[in-house]
Amino acid sequence: MNYNQNHKIMQITPSTLIVGIDIAKDKHVARAQDDRGIEFGKRLIFENRIDGFQKLLDWVSRHQKENQKSHVIFGVEPTGHYWLNGLLFEGKRI
Repeated sequence: MNYNQNHKIMQITPSTLIVGIDIAKDKHVARAQDDRGIEFGKRLIFENRIDGFQKLLDWVSRHQKENQKSHVIFGVEPTGHYWLNGLLFEGKRI
């Protein structure tokens, strides 16, 4: 889909939780904020493993409930090749 800049901006509303993630090799860092840039809680450091991503989802869900947010937008900054995770499924990299 081709979105123009205004359409992208309009996707962020008062009901949106914005989660920014800085990607690294082994551990990633996430922060949550609202549409005005007010940060919720402390940062989350999670590992590049399935249990780390589950920790992220649980953390996001908690922030959604605590702050009455019905939508989530993730902003991810990959660093070099680190955005490729090492998950394997049936012996194949996914």
